[in-house]
Parts: sequence; C-alpha cells; structure tokens
Amino acid sequence: QVTAMLSTDEVERILEHISPELRDIVLELRNIVACFAPEAAEEFRNKGFIIYDAQRGGPVSAGICQILILHNHIELAFIHGAFLLDPKKLLEGGSRYKKFVRISSYEAASWEALKDLIEASCHFDPRSLY
Repeated sequence: QVTAMLSTDEVERILEHISPELRDIVLELRNIVACFAPEAAEEFRNKGFIIYDAQRGGPVSAGICQILILHNHIELAFIHGAFLLDPKKLLEGGSRYKKFVRISSYEAASWEALKDLIEASCHFDPRSLY
C-alpha cells in the first residue's frame, strides 16, 4: 500500500534522464499537488507519476492527477477531467472522462490555471455523481 509522496531521492533518480526543461515542469506540478494534497499517495508507473487520495480510494476512484513524461512534453492528466471547471479551456482529448493538458515549456505554461485544475481535482469526489 502506497501512502505518501515519493522521496526526493526517488524522484531525482526517476528524472535523471529527462531534459532539465521537462524536469522543472514535473517538479513544479508535484509541488502544486503537495500544496493542495499534502497527504496524497504517489506511485511511478511506466511513463509517469500517479497521484491520488489513498484515504478515499485508489488511483482511479480517488485520482488527483497523472504527470506523464513524454518525448518532448509533459501531460498533466486528470482521470475525472470531464467534471472539472476549465475556464481557460486547457483540457483536451483523452477518453470520455479523462482529460489532459499538454505542457511543452515551463515559461509558456498557464501556471495559475493549472493550479486551479489541480485544486479542483483534489476536491473532486466521483461518488458525488451518484
């Protein structure tokens, strides 16, 4: 059972082979999540970090976000993205419910809007839909 964010050493080891630009984006996103959900659980799988509220469930039922490391960009994905307010229209694609924001550059990222999406996702409980 994973019950905490990964250690700095683990994260540095995971990120040691990606570009400094993408590494900075990943670290900033993780910091934002930690501000809104300090008790969040985090796992690293395949292409990225999966962050969720383990007190409410697992990565899907209580998913906060995924930070996926792709070739030349980062995708900040929300398993319940279709239910989040997105006034800046940053969310795209994905499946019926899962949506993501593509982040190619730290400087060009809409950090305030990303913070709002992450905060909304931290507070979203899919059980509220039933």
